[in-house]
Amino acid sequence: MTQFEVKPTIQICDTCAELAQAFELGPKDLILTNEYIYNPYFGPLNLPCPTIFQEKYGTGEPSDEMVAAIYNDMPKDVTRIIAVGGGTVVDIAKVLSLKTVTPILDLYDGKIPLEKGKELILVPTTCGTGSEVTNLSILALISLNTKKGLGAPCMFGDKAVLVPELLKTLPLSVFATSSIDALIHSIESSLSPKANPITELFGYKAIEIILKGYMEIRDKGPEARIPLLKDFLLASTYGGIAFGNAGCAAVHALSYPLGAAYHVPHGESNYAMFTGVMKKYMSIRTDGAIAKLNAYMAGILGCDVDKVYEALEDLLNTLLPKKALHEYGMKESELEEFTDSVIANQQRLLNNNFVPLSRQDILDIYTSLY
Repeated sequence: MTQFEVKPTIQICDTCAELAQAFELGPKDLILTNEYIYNPYFGPLNLPCPTIFQEKYGTGEPSDEMVAAIYNDMPKDVTRIIAVGGGTVVDIAKVLSLKTVTPILDLYDGKIPLEKGKELILVPTTCGTGSEVTNLSILALISLNTKKGLGAPCMFGDKAVLVPELLKTLPLSVFATSSIDALIHSIESSLSPKANPITELFGYKAIEIILKGYMEIRDKGPEARIPLLKDFLLASTYGGIAFGNAGCAAVHALSYPLGAAYHVPHGESNYAMFTGVMKKYMSIRTDGAIAKLNAYMAGILGCDVDKVYEALEDLLNTLLPKKALHEYGMKESELEEFTDSVIANQQRLLNNNFVPLSRQDILDIYTSLY
């Protein structure tokens, strides 16, 4: 039985100039990125590559409509896609690298065979998604008003390239939402029934790096994150390796309707659900993997084990104050609707729950966070 795999070759280039030279970027390479990233980092290099700026096709989380529009405009003769960006850019690039891209709903419904069409180089510019080392692409499916994941071996990047220089201009708010996402990847994968000692090695190390980094930022102020950016970038990749093998679960599943309906950043929507899901788990079962994880986090945070979620929330609130669901605009009438959406569309994630959650359990979580 397969325990663990990492498909992309992982490389570190200190600068974008080093990346361009290492990969000999040329006319057959499409750079998919954002203009605010390209201009300062790649603009001075005068690269001969065609370039597409993702934000020209929409803002916020990646969607099927965004991907279709970019696909229509991209040169079809390129042989490599270099995706330089956050989760939106990386997830879009994974779909664009397929041999057959449209109709996108048919892809996500399993009606089109998934085959690789172009070489894929993934360069993250946040410290959160870990998507550079997973084979998953999460899109908002606009007509269905939900988000859904698509994954297959052919959707792995061929190379993942970590460039710490790209994180230096990351705003504090994006640093917070992305790194919280990495933390939750690491926690959920460590609780998954698919977890094993190898995935835990990566997940637990990511948790340690992120929590210790947060404590330093709490104590010394926001600028203390700058010397830690390479560490956070590595932690994000570790978290991606962990959840790419063991999976994410209910926190992500419950966050998807909120993100899709109210355009809440992915890491923030995960944080909105996090403690609600963990407390529900604890109300059902307190031993096993969750006891081990809670003791580990309590040791880092310097608190009693029974206070670990309160201490964790206090720490996270120094970076990103937690909101109740109604503060995002969610209506009480949507509690049942969101619950049913999760059950209908997110079984891939719910299968990785620490303990099974019933429909009433999911509704209880939403209600407690409302």
